[in-house]
Amino acid sequence: MLLRRYEMPWRPAYEGLAAVGWLAAGCYGLAAWILGQLPAELAGPLALWGGAMAALRLWQARQVLALRASLLGHGIEILGSREVARYCQDPGQVFLGFGFEWRPVHAQRLYELAKVDFREFTVSPRLARWLGHRAPVQPDAEVGLPYIHGVEPREVPLLRPLQNFEGGTLLVGTTQSGKGVALAHLITQAVRRGDVVVVIDPKNSHRLKRVVQQACADYREADTFLEFHPAFPDRGVRLDFTFNWQKPTEIASRIQSIMPPDTAGAFSAFGWDAVNVVVQGLIELEERPNLVKLTKYIEGGIEPVLEGSLKRFYARVLGADWRERPEMRRLLQDAQRGGMKRPSEAASADLMAYVAFYEHHVPQNQRHKVIDAQVRTFRHNREHYQKITANLLPILSMLTSGDLGRSLSPDPFDADDLRPIMNFEKIERAGHVLYMCLDSLPDPSVASAIGALALADQAARAGMRYNLGQYRRIALFVDEVANVINPPLIEILNKGAEGGIFTTCAMQTLADLARRLGSEDAARMALGNLNNLIALRTKDRPTQDFVVETFGKTAIHTLRIGLSQGSDTHLGDYSASRSTQITESFEERVPADVLGKLPNLQYFASVSGGRIIKGRFPILDPDREPSPSGSARAQ
Repeated sequence: MLLRRYEMPWRPAYEGLAAVGWLAAGCYGLAAWILGQLPAELAGPLALWGGAMAALRLWQARQVLALRASLLGHGIEILGSREVARYCQDPGQVFLGFGFEWRPVHAQRLYELAKVDFREFTVSPRLARWLGHRAPVQPDAEVGLPYIHGVEPREVPLLRPLQNFEGGTLLVGTTQSGKGVALAHLITQAVRRGDVVVVIDPKNSHRLKRVVQQACADYREADTFLEFHPAFPDRGVRLDFTFNWQKPTEIASRIQSIMPPDTAGAFSAFGWDAVNVVVQGLIELEERPNLVKLTKYIEGGIEPVLEGSLKRFYARVLGADWRERPEMRRLLQDAQRGGMKRPSEAASADLMAYVAFYEHHVPQNQRHKVIDAQVRTFRHNREHYQKITANLLPILSMLTSGDLGRSLSPDPFDADDLRPIMNFEKIERAGHVLYMCLDSLPDPSVASAIGALALADQAARAGMRYNLGQYRRIALFVDEVANVINPPLIEILNKGAEGGIFTTCAMQTLADLARRLGSEDAARMALGNLNNLIALRTKDRPTQDFVVETFGKTAIHTLRIGLSQGSDTHLGDYSASRSTQITESFEERVPADVLGKLPNLQYFASVSGGRIIKGRFPILDPDREPSPSGSARAQ
């Protein structure tokens, strides 16, 4: 039993011919009534019935033609920021462009179009305008097939509740398919809502940055917009990714998270320990850790930190005259004469004596775990220590060289550097909008490290917010997520909603993410933390399969017509039969190959827990003035 009526709109409008026939019948009845050729009791009902049926058939013909007119598609629309703002007046709603909810009937129409050449059923643009198709049709020069959006002639502004986006949103689409425009809409709305906005853009899109700047100028204070660019440090801010922490071990975990994925295991653990030892030592000396200091003491040796820690320890435990103790004086004299073997050139004679005194004359119950770890590192074979930290030092060197070192390890006492020093806590408390360009095209390794470190710091800040019960909404946007994804970002996707972080990630293909994370299973596991999916044009088959799996299946009707004929040897013996059968099968709600044919800025989306929509984004032009007619859709 078919629960949905079968329809075939891709055909000539036969109802128009029927309307002409019924109209002729109605006119004949009316004429016969007037001329007295038929009794009024017969001619009157005939005229009324013919007119009513003509109107019904004409309306049905118009419905078919209107649907066929929509096959012309919709050209790319350009709207000013004020025009788009009319659809975003409710801060509790998210505007997703124009479109319609994708129902089984639309899937049925799309499958039927795959059997024919849609050009045979399009109408002229003039007739389309007469039928109510007001939007400009899609030019033949534009990318993609117009009929995909044309399976529904009526579209509306697409609005979904903001709370449905707490679970994260994935934007997927190939190059130039419209991810930047989609991000521009979502970021502009986040700025307008008053959210704290962090945009991580590996490639530095000038159009996207201009839209964000204009949104800040329109809806926020003048100093809201902040920019960070590794290639142009003079025009941005300085960022300190090691400023916010609750436990010193968090800093070591952040550095570990930016190490290459293939270093997981023993070398990653050694790297974490090396960073943690230096961090704990700096905190013991009441110095604030930063990337430059970590690089200095991991690459050059722990000796300065250890010597300072031991001096403070002896002064606290043994008193101010600790150097005058007989055992200490003897060890100092022995070290000065060269009686102690130094593990490295950086170890001074005094340090050798301090370490020897700590190892042989300080009772176990008085020792300090931080100093124990430093002594262990100090005694470690230097050559072996350099080998086990070989994967860590290149990352730290990338982040501390040249102007980048001064940007990521800011010195608050540098009077010559007037750039603001920011961290995620200050950005959050002041309600800033931070646009981070990573400059990945000329230097992808450094860009990846900066982005991963920023995400690690953001994840730590999310944990701090969760622990302290602070839930000011943060809108995090990560473009080209395959360049920067790391375990902290996955943690943000998994648990960030509890800390008030609304995350939107954009990527091109599933293969890019699989290469970064090591396998397709790991990539799918990471993407499983994103509840909403917006899929623009995608050419990669594994990515298409991932998308259509999310959309699910629906029942598709198939009409089968059988025709047979035959004749016997006897003259006049002839037989023929015709059969019609409608079958139903479950097919993908959106065929995978259709995703590769979408025009620019058009998408399929699964939002709000499985609601499937078909939409299109207009280009957001911050310089465009509203049209004189006042219509947000006027061109």
